[in-house]
Amino acid sequence: MGTPQKLTKNQSLVLGILDKSEQPLSAYTILDSLRSEGLRAPLQVYRALDALVSLGNVHRLESLNAFVACSHAGCSSHSSATFIICKNCGIVAEIYDDTITSQLHQVAERAAFSLQKTTVELHGICASCQNNA
Repeated sequence: MGTPQKLTKNQSLVLGILDKSEQPLSAYTILDSLRSEGLRAPLQVYRALDALVSLGNVHRLESLNAFVACSHAGCSSHSSATFIICKNCGIVAEIYDDTITSQLHQVAERAAFSLQKTTVELHGICASCQNNA
């Protein structure tokens, strides 16, 4: 693993908000949380998010149009990220499973497709919500 890249002030602020959140956050929710820190424009947040996604510190959940902090070190080296998302409480958990990654690569190979990176989102009901039903 190489030397960690130093984050800009805005990147650090955005990552800090996402690290503290138990829910995925939209760029505008992040902006609202950081106005007192000097962030005023959506572009400031989007630039920070783009960089953090590229560095592997943050993931974008396409189906929710929201962002979450990466839950484990070394994620930028993975070609696949999988998330479980509870439709009731909104909790999101990142899971890493070699079997899922392997199967995705096999499917891509059979289609003569060079898989670069993929994000899988599984929507359902978490154990806590199932127990409270």
